[in-house]
Amino acid sequence: MIRRKLFRLKLPSRTLVLGKRTLIMGVLNVTPDSFSDGSKFYTEEHAIEHGLQMERAGADLIDIGAESTRPGSEGISTEEEWRRLFPVLSGLRRLLKIPISIDTQKAEVAETALDAGAEIINDISGLKSDPRIAEVAARHRVPLILMHMRGEPRTMQKGPFARDVMKDVLQGLRRSVAMALKAGVTKSQIILDPGIGFGKSFAQNYEVLLELPQLAKLGFALLVGTSRKGFLGATLARDGKPASPEERIWGTAATVTTSILNGAHIVRVHDVVEMAQVARAADCVLDPKLAPRT
Repeated sequence: MIRRKLFRLKLPSRTLVLGKRTLIMGVLNVTPDSFSDGSKFYTEEHAIEHGLQMERAGADLIDIGAESTRPGSEGISTEEEWRRLFPVLSGLRRLLKIPISIDTQKAEVAETALDAGAEIINDISGLKSDPRIAEVAARHRVPLILMHMRGEPRTMQKGPFARDVMKDVLQGLRRSVAMALKAGVTKSQIILDPGIGFGKSFAQNYEVLLELPQLAKLGFALLVGTSRKGFLGATLARDGKPASPEERIWGTAATVTTSILNGAHIVRVHDVVEMAQVARAADCVLDPKLAPRT
């Protein structure tokens, strides 16, 4: 367990303080093939209502993605990604009081989304897919989330996996940070994500959670997303059948707690009501002064 460093993240609309308490990032997939919720929020109306529900449930941020990055997924065109994204982003921007993050690997989509009201860029490729994303973040002066991914979604779970997973994560994220800084992104605006489930074996995901303090030593705010992921489905399997995404909530809770106690400033989750409670209790373990007075 470590004491989190405080960061001040500057968004166009406000400044977010990271580290006093854990921030909850709600996941909103507007894709027909998401691993966790399929096409449940694929229609504009359902997606907008779900985003508002997550805000009411305690989300501090909403992360909207229009391109599936589940293992084995294929990419889509810039035009298709924006077609899916635009009505939901524009609708939520008018209604939400909390900031919106855009989950994309394309500079054109990131730029257009920022113009439409998004305030954070979340690049799961760590600038490998499109390095120009860093230039977009620098130009708009918005925070940039850099995630570690070994390989690409289509093949990342086929291996071979790294012999030393933390060495691989640290080296990869250092390269991503160097690219971002060179493009003009301010160091205080960079958030690192170790990429749980992205090109890592089931056991390596747990190893990364255990070794998060190593990542914290790089001096950046940390985001961790374990919610409903496949390694939890395998861990919680019964009679040889992996647990469904909906059955992974308690496993998610355990890994969210671990993430927070080991340094995560933001947790990216599907089940906002439950994980907001988990985060509140974990924050009190980190700082008992946050607990209510008797």
